[in-house]
Amino acid sequence: MTGSGAAAGAATRAADYLAQAGVVPVVVVSSADQALHLADALAAGGLTGMEVTFRSAAAAAAIRAVTDARPGFVVGAGTLLTTASVDAAVEAGAHFGVAPGTNPEVLAHAASRGLDFIPGAATASELDRALALGADVVKLFPAEAAGGVALIDALAGPYPHARLMPTGGIRVDDLPRYLSRPSVLACGGTWIAPRDLLEAGDFAEITRRAASAADTVRTIRDNARKEHHHGA
Repeated sequence: MTGSGAAAGAATRAADYLAQAGVVPVVVVSSADQALHLADALAAGGLTGMEVTFRSAAAAAAIRAVTDARPGFVVGAGTLLTTASVDAAVEAGAHFGVAPGTNPEVLAHAASRGLDFIPGAATASELDRALALGADVVKLFPAEAAGGVALIDALAGPYPHARLMPTGGIRVDDLPRYLSRPSVLACGGTWIAPRDLLEAGDFAEITRRAASAADTVRTIRDNARKEHHHGA
């Protein structure tokens, strides 16, 4: 019972972070030092979290470095495909875990370790399965390739309670369409800190892109509040 209780508490924290952030930079880093520079660049632009994917050998060390040195910064661990990667993420201090698909064994292991876990889905069947396994938030991946907002609108009929983090092919100009959907807590985005900018050390451009995304989220939410106020 302790594990499930911890997972439920963590789930609320991650969902709160996603809802507050609106955009989650999805990144592949090559070193812990690079991850620290990246966290500072994102924070300077107004984004206070990121998803570090386990697509590089440096992921665990990078997560540990940022969680140790930047305690106010939220770090998720992405591409967790195995129970071993879940263990590595937990031991590195990750605040939440993410996967592109739904593996019941990995999901159960994350719950047993108290790690809030966001599994992935691209179809109604996969979404149904993730929700049945207790997922609090589901990553819609690959979002654009799978149907984008049209798919989200279709899924909202039978699954109005689903909370989604669409990721894959989304750009800053797409944010208004996605974030206007009630089921979407946040969008994952690789465009904010792509590998070429990281390798070039162009953190100024990453800050610029983070600020653009943060400003867009703020504008969308301000407009939604105004519409709601006028509607009320």
